[in-house]
Amino acid sequence: MDLITVREIRVASTRDEVVFAPGERPLGGGTWLFSEQQDGLTGLVDLTGLGWPSVTETDTALSIAATCTIAELSRLTPLVLRTGERGPSRGSQGGSPLFWQCANSLLASFKIWNVATVGGNLCVSLPAGSMTSLSAALDAEAVIWTTDGGERRVPVADFVTDVQSNVLAPGEVLRSIEIPRPSLTSRTGFRRIALSPLGRTGTLVIARLDATGEVVFTITGGTRRPVQLRFDELPNARALEQSVLAIGEWYSDAHGASDWRRAMSALLADELRIELEGIA
Repeated sequence: MDLITVREIRVASTRDEVVFAPGERPLGGGTWLFSEQQDGLTGLVDLTGLGWPSVTETDTALSIAATCTIAELSRLTPLVLRTGERGPSRGSQGGSPLFWQCANSLLASFKIWNVATVGGNLCVSLPAGSMTSLSAALDAEAVIWTTDGGERRVPVADFVTDVQSNVLAPGEVLRSIEIPRPSLTSRTGFRRIALSPLGRTGTLVIARLDATGEVVFTITGGTRRPVQLRFDELPNARALEQSVLAIGEWYSDAHGASDWRRAMSALLADELRIELEGIA
């Protein structure tokens, strides 16, 4: 929709230009900003002019820029970094299928995929934000530019604090997410359910089995914020069920009642437990 209150759009080309006057907000893809009326919005600061590389490999992590589009992210599959190699390699198993699975969970048109950004999906902070699901499940860190010219890091699992609420302070900008290399080579399982074939996520459960034997279940969509359940080894059915049912932050809206989401999360988590049991 037209944002008739916006009087100016500035394109930032340096970090010094990433400042916000009253009424200004950062602009990445803009798919949410332009989807509904934005009260009090008078200006936009376009971050795409900063020219951040969408994906950068380091010795310890895969860094994904906040301005990386969903389409670019989806094409990372099946790229997975291997220890001792400078570049990603094809044909490896591990966390890489999640890039496609989570991107596809958005159920958006190719037009949206080519504009919407990873950072925007995290910053809108909706329960069904599948980039939050992906990043949290792989123990990614959010790299945040602070207003004093520095940066701070927050686990993505802690970045979203409630429905459309996160840890960003006024004037701060999400710069990137960094996925640690070990998470990329972990075995993963994915389950998602919705009330209709093309419906918004009711709940989404991702399980990750690390080389150390640690197992992490990450639940999103059905909860108000990401919830992680960590076990030193694969839990038995009862221990896992009790842990899921003990979660107290279930979400209820037109896309699913909280009791249904709770029950489905327990069921999907157990399916993943059985799946990982076969490869542990």
